[in-house]
Amino acid sequence: MCGRYASSRRPEDLVDVFGIERWEPEETLAPDWNVAPTKEVYVVLDRPLKDAGDPRPVRQLRTVRWGLVPSWAENPDGAARMINARCETLHEKPSFRRPFAQRRCIVPADGYYEWVTGTDERQLEVEGKKKRPRKQPYFVTPADGSVFAMAGIYEFWRDRTLPDAHPQAWWVTCSVITTEAETTPLGIAPAEGPGSLAEIHPRMPLMLTPDRWDAWLDPIDTDVAGLRGLLTPPPGGLMRAYPVATAVSNVRNNGPELLAELAAPELGTLF
Repeated sequence: MCGRYASSRRPEDLVDVFGIERWEPEETLAPDWNVAPTKEVYVVLDRPLKDAGDPRPVRQLRTVRWGLVPSWAENPDGAARMINARCETLHEKPSFRRPFAQRRCIVPADGYYEWVTGTDERQLEVEGKKKRPRKQPYFVTPADGSVFAMAGIYEFWRDRTLPDAHPQAWWVTCSVITTEAETTPLGIAPAEGPGSLAEIHPRMPLMLTPDRWDAWLDPIDTDVAGLRGLLTPPPGGLMRAYPVATAVSNVRNNGPELLAELAAPELGTLF
């Protein structure tokens, strides 16, 4: 799954990477090394410019809220539960099928966090000595240091309690698409630890390689059967994973130190 990630790149860098044609400087977000659900995040999308009179899709860097609110929802209360969409059922679920067909995006990140319950902690839980075992966080990121392009979908929701002119009358929200975690060896694996992403968690965000960006973002293509072909995971061996400090488990903590690689997991033996 993807419940927390890091996004520290400047908009100018993302413009270069994705070939952005339009972004608004006033939407610039501060670097965030602990992005949590319902926060404002960057997405890359192709869409005609509003009131431009030109139907041509324009590649934009936009700021949206993480946690999709379906257009038909009465209120946004369930957004925190809609941060992920499974690729296997994306085309079937009422909340996701229309955005999948019409409103696809890329959620750029440095990488994402995933938590593992250590062997010692699990044993204490089994023995009844600990009800809530501590978990060791790992940071998963492209092995070559490139931007982690997570497949996403976005949606518009109208808050009917507000007048049309109100700046919060329209919400734009997104969800990150997930797939089965890779079972192939990591591109760079820690000396002691997981050999594959599947050993950390059974799910992972769907990574889009650059050769799929244009097809994924194309709003003109609404052929669901064909689009499902883009949900195939990329070749294995592109990612690395390493243990980081448990400080990231507290969403109030934020800073580049959260990405510092530990020589060994804080919680002892994990695998």
